[in-house]
Amino acid sequence: MAVSLTPEELEALRRYSSPSIANAIETFNTVPRNEGFMGPEIRGLFPELGPMVGYAVTAMIRADVDPDRGQRVSVQEWWDYVLTLPAPRVLVMQDLDNPQPVGAYWGEVQANLHRALGCVGTISDGGVRDLDEVRRLGFHFFAPRVLVSHAYVHLVRIGLPVRVGGLLVRPGDLLHGDQHGVVRVPEDLARQVPAAAARVEATERELIACCQSPDFTVDRLKDAWKKLRGT
Repeated sequence: MAVSLTPEELEALRRYSSPSIANAIETFNTVPRNEGFMGPEIRGLFPELGPMVGYAVTAMIRADVDPDRGQRVSVQEWWDYVLTLPAPRVLVMQDLDNPQPVGAYWGEVQANLHRALGCVGTISDGGVRDLDEVRRLGFHFFAPRVLVSHAYVHLVRIGLPVRVGGLLVRPGDLLHGDQHGVVRVPEDLARQVPAAAARVEATERELIACCQSPDFTVDRLKDAWKKLRGT
């Protein structure tokens, strides 16, 4: 389980976009640059809400079969499990009906219920619905599609690693998401990432200022680029 950050440390992460967080993580050279984030199919549906930061609470769901004929986890058991993870919580659900999900677990009711349980948003590779109501609530939805029905949707397994958007997410993983996508913040770097993001952004601003300067020259661009790359 990821280290539990203070409210101030979490707010420091929320001040940066997900690309800035990804850039900061790269500076430590501990995670391969083609790992640690979800694929482009997982989209933030409410970009106006800004960045979402929280600890992963994981589950697998299905909606294409009647739960009376398959495995089912009770919602009461699920609620108890949600509260075992630190807040703020992000629900991460793998839809076992993929590649053709038919029912949305997430809508207005579930968003309100889980918000009361200290959750700030959900990430699903299935689908979501009730967009207007959930947007007004300020609850984050990250998903590849919108679905009209909940069909037979039910919880199949909870509290285990899930793969969503190509990323293996474990309970307690610290996630950062915005309109660009979702990135995992490594536990051992979590407290150092905001300062690293600030350093990267400061260097990038110098490069951009060079490009926009009326005194621009290629030689000045090369100098600024070397500084950005640390070479």
